[in-house]
Amino acid sequence: MDPGMFPAPLWAWAAIGAVIAVMLAVDVLSHRDNHVIELREALIWSAVWIAAGLAFGLIVWVGWGGEPAVAYYSGYLLEKALSVDNVFVFALLFGYFRVPEEYQHKVLFWGVIGALAFRLVFIFAGAELLHRLAFAGFVLGAFLIWTGWRLAVRGEPDVDPDRNVVVRFFRRVVPTEQRYHDGRFTVRVDGRRRATLLLVALVAIEATDVVFAIDSVAAILAITTNTFLVWTATAFAVLGLRSLYFCLAGLLRHFGHLRYGLAVLLAFAGTKLILAETPVGTLPLWLTLLVVVVTLSVSIGWSVLSARRDRRRHAGG
Repeated sequence: MDPGMFPAPLWAWAAIGAVIAVMLAVDVLSHRDNHVIELREALIWSAVWIAAGLAFGLIVWVGWGGEPAVAYYSGYLLEKALSVDNVFVFALLFGYFRVPEEYQHKVLFWGVIGALAFRLVFIFAGAELLHRLAFAGFVLGAFLIWTGWRLAVRGEPDVDPDRNVVVRFFRRVVPTEQRYHDGRFTVRVDGRRRATLLLVALVAIEATDVVFAIDSVAAILAITTNTFLVWTATAFAVLGLRSLYFCLAGLLRHFGHLRYGLAVLLAFAGTKLILAETPVGTLPLWLTLLVVVVTLSVSIGWSVLSARRDRRRHAGG
């Protein structure tokens, strides 16, 4: 079965929407108070989100067969891997705005809501472009290859919010307080509603995530154009982004070479899109999953070994 062609009935969309809503409600109720997310709590929630994502793949396997399930898992792993780059940028933004640790989960929660909304729009727009425009595959493929090259050769990403057009426009239009006011997004001052610095940080994260959304959605569309599979793979991966941040924010220095693996995956996805428009045709899904797993394993292993070697060198010096 072509995973891009299997029908997803309306009830399936409604059911997955209800599941996501319930999971978000449980999450927000579990974090009603502003508190610092410790590593143990982050690991537990990461396990919950990963288990949910993997379990849904089994449902796809049972309900629609092996090929759609492989497409789902490939997209899920790819989005999960690209989320690590998001974590790095979020850490820089939190450092730039000096967001207190007890407020970071709140910002990330609403940031994830926005991320899901942006990705849903991009998924349908991208799939429609690929179906209607014969050259869209070449354009998106070239874009992904260029993005992979940029990721491989860049240094530390520039996330200065003062240079972000959206943040600058927001600050110009919306009256803003340069304080956090006990974790509130808005506050009334002298009878006038004003945004707090926490809301500015959220706007910066949302504006930055748009770029990640374009990259990740285009990469998963290279695997399958089935909007249901792309949406569920993306949603389950993004839902675990908050807990992933609190697990990895302090460990990112150990994954210094992961960006090269992500660059390879983006370039591979771009090449796959372009080849699909040529006589070569669509590459088999098992090959896509194999490339994703091997590339991530090699880049993570390379990162860990390099970090360990650097520690020994410093200890010996």
